[in-house]
Amino acid sequence: MGYAYYEITRNGETIQAGYSVEVVCEEDGCDEKIDRGLAHLCGAQPGGDEYGCGGYYCGHHLYTGIGPAEGLCARDSKRWQEQEETAST
Repeated sequence: MGYAYYEITRNGETIQAGYSVEVVCEEDGCDEKIDRGLAHLCGAQPGGDEYGCGGYYCGHHLYTGIGPAEGLCARDSKRWQEQEETAST
């Protein structure tokens, strides 16, 4: 399977994904053009996983730090950090 174009199910809806699928950042109010490639994916799995929502965001709206929160949108990064703080107390 190539990653230029494929379909995934996210939140019960089938969408087109891949680095040849041009869209805009999914952050409210952002209109930066991106693609639905893995570089713009929130989380590790297209469609979402335990950490990320599976949305596609520009470089300004993905957390690019080090560790498990890397590659998450702001909401999921915050949720992950809150879970880690709760688990360590």
